[in-house]
Amino acid sequence: MTKLKNQTIPALLENSFQLYGNNTALTYVNGNPLTYTDLKAEIEKMQVLLASFNIQKGDKVAILSRNMPNWGIAYFAITSMGAIAVPMLPDFHENEIQNIIEHSESKAIIVSKLMYPKIEKLKQDLLDTIIYSDDLTIERGTQHDMILKDSPNYIVQESDVASIIYTSGTTGKSKGVMLTHKNIVNNAIQVLSIEPVNSTHKFLSILPLSHTYENTLGFVLPLMQGASVYYLEKPPTAAVLLPALKIVRPTHILSVPMVIEKIYRNQILPKFTNGKVISALYKVGFIRKILNRLAGKKLYGTFGGELVFFGVGGAPLDPTVEKFLREAKFPYAIGYGLTESSPLLSGANPHQVKLRATGPVLKGVQIKINNPDSVTGEGEVWAKGDNIMKGYYKEPQITSEVLTPDGWLKTGDLGYFDKDNYLFIRGRIKNMIVGASGENIYPEEIESVINNFKYVVESVVVEQKGKLVALVHFNHEELEKQFNEFKEEAMHYIKEKIDELSIELQEYVNSRVNKFSRVYAVVSYSTPFEKTATHKIKRYLYY
Repeated sequence: MTKLKNQTIPALLENSFQLYGNNTALTYVNGNPLTYTDLKAEIEKMQVLLASFNIQKGDKVAILSRNMPNWGIAYFAITSMGAIAVPMLPDFHENEIQNIIEHSESKAIIVSKLMYPKIEKLKQDLLDTIIYSDDLTIERGTQHDMILKDSPNYIVQESDVASIIYTSGTTGKSKGVMLTHKNIVNNAIQVLSIEPVNSTHKFLSILPLSHTYENTLGFVLPLMQGASVYYLEKPPTAAVLLPALKIVRPTHILSVPMVIEKIYRNQILPKFTNGKVISALYKVGFIRKILNRLAGKKLYGTFGGELVFFGVGGAPLDPTVEKFLREAKFPYAIGYGLTESSPLLSGANPHQVKLRATGPVLKGVQIKINNPDSVTGEGEVWAKGDNIMKGYYKEPQITSEVLTPDGWLKTGDLGYFDKDNYLFIRGRIKNMIVGASGENIYPEEIESVINNFKYVVESVVVEQKGKLVALVHFNHEELEKQFNEFKEEAMHYIKEKIDELSIELQEYVNSRVNKFSRVYAVVSYSTPFEKTATHKIKRYLYY
């Protein structure tokens, strides 16, 4: 376990600079690597630059950039000088960005040139300083002459806020989660009890660094242990990702369910369901397991052949896809947490995973099921530990609603423990539907069945007049390919096909869920559902 003189980001970095100076710290896949010694020098340069714009302890500095080594340099420079980083997701809308900059009172922003159009219209009185993350050139701001004989000795306490992360909530308004140095560093240390990370490991980063999951586990954690982090120069499409996997041969990747679910549905499943013979064989249990194992070997090779940890978090993993990964012996790992908990609360490494579970509680974290149901044992998941946020920035009322006076975080998730003390999450309390006879219905569980049906891209289950209705977005692109030859009449045939699919889907779902979770109707949506910056459906728009 890592020994630090205190649980702050500067203490963590100082330890790594001493131990791992010549190791590669951050690099683009095809770029010039920055060693830990280089990283130290770049952070100090960045601190001089920020200080020249009069950035002081407690000041907020926003970051709006795609992943790159300079993102990490900026983050570490800001937090190590006692200022507060305000990372923003690249997918945030301009209005959200303006609201966050205004609400956080950020004095400066470090922005990539690609993202600059999103802030171009911001007035000078709202934002003093604009620095480009690509090359650290100045777009806006007045520098002051600095005379620094030595590196300044910034004093940072464990209880100081390191970052304010604005959630892209599915219920509307974003909230600024204040995470202290201790919250972040402590959570990174806690994760080592699940997955030991060392200086030979290579992390390939595919999730936004402004997401707490990637930030703590895919950035702070590897750099605490002397590992190397690789970044892509373009978004992680197959054309970009596949060559990168061959070059890097990563040991660790953090992902969201959508990534592996897409690979399964688009690349793997069609090979086992397109022909009549193979489709029939795939339904036979022991043959399916053999085929899945063969597919798993190929998938493992595609990921570079050295993968030991493919972390899945941020949303529930589809049970069918998880079953495939288990039978394929692919080294996937599951975790559960929230931005408010820095983020991880429970998790399991690839050798400990249990189907549908989020794993045991993280060492150093306490979890209790509040007011559990006497029959099912289900109740709201409450968490406590050094990784729990300080509160929501400028929102004492909302903070008091989720943090109890004695430090318990009310997660808003319904869960239970099994006999092995593995935590299972059923769904969000606010999404739960109460059936006619008082049954608890979890729409997310019905949606996972719907999303496995052919041509379904995504779905939302809602209650309308006491009945369950499935709102479904079918893959119109695939359907159009089928009916291309009909030209003018194609749209008519597509509509007919969707009507047929809707009837089939209703039967398919209702034969696979319990009686009170059956859907009364399927309503087709021609366009994708509106989503947050973290690609979660804004459910409140469809109630």
